[in-house]
Amino acid sequence: MKTIIHKASERGFANHGWLQANHSFSFASYNNPEKVHFGALRVLNDDVIAPKMGFGTHPHDNMEIITIPLQGVLKHRDNMGDTWIPVLPGEVQVMSAGSGVQHSEINGSVDEYLSLFQIWIFPNKQNVAPRYDQKKFDASERKNQLQILVTSMDEAHETSLKIHQDAIISRIDLDKDRTFDYTHKSENHGVYVMTIHGNITINNHVLESRDAAGVYETNVFTIKTNEASSLLFIEIPMEF
Repeated sequence: MKTIIHKASERGFANHGWLQANHSFSFASYNNPEKVHFGALRVLNDDVIAPKMGFGTHPHDNMEIITIPLQGVLKHRDNMGDTWIPVLPGEVQVMSAGSGVQHSEINGSVDEYLSLFQIWIFPNKQNVAPRYDQKKFDASERKNQLQILVTSMDEAHETSLKIHQDAIISRIDLDKDRTFDYTHKSENHGVYVMTIHGNITINNHVLESRDAAGVYETNVFTIKTNEASSLLFIEIPMEF
């Protein structure tokens, strides 16, 4: 088993006034040749956006983009439809940029900050028709058990959102002093674990809030919680 550790304090950071952005991997003006991607995972941004502010219309292509609001109200609009769509905490949004899409993302609140994760995953198919979807997930269903949020288009898993990659995105909320074994889909897959909040131990490494670990070349690894913890798992092919 191989493990890489990314401490929260070592992420790239950009203060744009209206946007406080933390980058786990090289993004925009943050360029770290040792943190370009983890397998097919290209971007994990931890953003806080001021009220009424956001990203104006801009293009994407050939990328699977997943957004997980943690607090506040996200509003989305794209050229596949001209209406603003709210995405709330507890919901997950997926967009296959495919052959090309234009979209906008804004904080839909006039007085509350918006906190979210945005994930980019390299697709396994190029120039597909762009698509958009979102779904609400009940937090009670990840209490001490894995809740699957996103899987591949080729998987039969019926309750998850779908993307064009052999990936699995999931969450779990664990009580203090629990152990949890995460089983990889295959040894060709790695898992990037983000501690949303809490304190855990993986392979003798202690991870606090917003620390992350990439675990690969193994079939299974064990997590021990040192306090109640909420975790995000991004499992992706290491070769793609």
